[in-house]
Amino acid sequence: MIYKASLDKTALVVTIGVSILFAVIIGGQYSIIKDAENATPIYTTVGLLLIYTLAFAFSPTGYIITADEIMIRRPLTNVRIKRVDIERVELVEEQTMNGALRTFGVGGLFGYYGGFANTSIGRMTWYATRKDTAVLLRTVNDKKIILTPNERQQFVNHLNS
Repeated sequence: MIYKASLDKTALVVTIGVSILFAVIIGGQYSIIKDAENATPIYTTVGLLLIYTLAFAFSPTGYIITADEIMIRRPLTNVRIKRVDIERVELVEEQTMNGALRTFGVGGLFGYYGGFANTSIGRMTWYATRKDTAVLLRTVNDKKIILTPNERQQFVNHLNS
């Protein structure tokens, strides 16, 4: 079964804001630096486009539950979690997610993904697009994974069936 994952307002604003900012920086530098021998605009453009492309490539776009696994859909590579490795599935309230600090990840550009930590859950890996529909997967090897399907109750029911 396919579950969609749409961006919340914060992630949408950050994504639009960063897109505009990067476009202004790239366009502006070419209008300011007219020296043909100066390679700075090329380096800046390549750097910003690389950041933008990598952020998009690893962002979660949805989830697929099969009989054997959960697949986290991403534009570049999908992440697969075997269902036998999942010990428990829990709904997480939005206030439990508050105070999470990004330890190594993305915090708004095309979603929230990578390493995060907070005092109530501890260290966790997020493949999220919003903060209000969180589902926590606890694996048998004590990994904590946050997913945010739009229909989270249906998602949890499907996993528990």
